[in-house]
Amino acid sequence: MWLITGGALALAAASTAALCVLALAGLSLIPLVARLGEWSPAKLRGLEIASIPVEALSGVLLIAIAVSTVVSAVGRFRWLRGVVRSVGQVPARAGLVVLPDMAPLALAVPWRGGGRIVVSRSMLDALTTAERRALLAHERAHLRGRHHVFLTVLWLSATLNPLLWPLRSAGVFVLERHADEEACRRVGSRRVVASAIAKAALAGRMPEAPAPAATGGPVPRRVAALLHPPAPRLDWRFVAGAAAALTFAIALWSAVASLDAAADLHAGIEVASITPVHHHHDGWPRP
Repeated sequence: MWLITGGALALAAASTAALCVLALAGLSLIPLVARLGEWSPAKLRGLEIASIPVEALSGVLLIAIAVSTVVSAVGRFRWLRGVVRSVGQVPARAGLVVLPDMAPLALAVPWRGGGRIVVSRSMLDALTTAERRALLAHERAHLRGRHHVFLTVLWLSATLNPLLWPLRSAGVFVLERHADEEACRRVGSRRVVASAIAKAALAGRMPEAPAPAATGGPVPRRVAALLHPPAPRLDWRFVAGAAAALTFAIALWSAVASLDAAADLHAGIEVASITPVHHHHDGWPRP
């Protein structure tokens, strides 16, 4: 899980840095910006990095990503504020909050003192006693593993770089499978856990929330995995190491390319600033 999350964050940071450099290069060609910075945009047009169509596209993408990130962050904040308000109105017992008169839901919510398991009365009514234990064990596994931190990093990475959404989906599936297996160890029955997950999903699959939930990820695949014996533990250290090295190499290459482009742009601006700038009658600077 650390590999998926770390790789997603590194790739998102590298791609965002590259877009920022390209957008900045495009801004440097705008006459008004050049006048404020006292350099000649004509001197910059010869730079390899200064390509107006590429910079314009990069600027549009950067603005779209920024708007999408802000909108998504506001939505997450409002959701969390609503959950905090609802949880604060109901007394908790051993970290469990049961919400009356709510649609079926079950969530592991980060909270002071170790977090809260938020479950609706209708969800509990849809499960047997053994299935309730399995559901709660699943949510407690999310809290112990601090899975909300991984979800937040995956969300941020995929928002900054939409091409990483498949990686985010894979990360969510890994988190849910980890919680499933932890619940199996606590309950002692894979079939009970599978039944609890399936019934919880059928009771009312809520919209995706920014918190770990028993109904998260591809439920049919999770149930199918639970109905089979646990896979033998394999030594994935070589594969994980190779994947980590490849991810690091790609991120490093992107970072070096961005730094080189930024250095070229800075040098070009310095050269363009050396040429005296004369203001003509129209007020625009010309070399």
